[in-house]
Amino acid sequence: MIPTPDLSHLTQTDFVHVYEPAEDTFLLLDALEQEADELKKHPPLICLEIGSGSGCVSAFLGTILGPSVAIHLSTDINQHASSCTLATGRQNKIIIDPVTCSLAQPLLTRLTRSVDILLFNPPYVPTDTEEASIAQGGGGIAGAWAGGASGMEITDRFLKDVDGLLSDRGKLYLVALKQNDVSGICSRMLTEFNLQSKIVIQRRAGREHLFIIRFSRPNRCS
Repeated sequence: MIPTPDLSHLTQTDFVHVYEPAEDTFLLLDALEQEADELKKHPPLICLEIGSGSGCVSAFLGTILGPSVAIHLSTDINQHASSCTLATGRQNKIIIDPVTCSLAQPLLTRLTRSVDILLFNPPYVPTDTEEASIAQGGGGIAGAWAGGASGMEITDRFLKDVDGLLSDRGKLYLVALKQNDVSGICSRMLTEFNLQSKIVIQRRAGREHLFIIRFSRPNRCS
């Protein structure tokens, strides 16, 4: 069993500003651990996490891959999250390069068809559009959960960029809530971008039914 990254350097004050790892985070860790052999069989060169928060997921991925030539990048709209991600990487001896920005916007051109592992635990809680817009514009902790209509407004923006980011052998691991219409997401990604999908793992957590969906190009889907 791969240990959860050490977050002892983060304080309760940090978690006032940054999303603290919870059931959705741990489900994503479990999915990556389940896929560990496959991930190590084809070592990635570029890994990118969107919305890194505490840095827990990127640090966990780095631990799975071990010493490698992989570049670990992350983005978050929250400057506190970028600082925590950098610190978590150092605490766990994983070099993570955080960028404070919305989704992957400033990286799209430089990373065109280059990302081998793409991770996104989006703000998936259904809220009204105004609340999601304010949360994203404010760059604070609310941006980690307020997802707008059907909880999909931020995810929908991101999904349009996935095809342009993934390498030929790239994989996206996406966290989704049942209310987000998981089958609809999978169907749309296949129809619009020819990206195949697989539900790696799913779990009920209180009132939430969470899914981790893996997307990849047809010749790389296992």
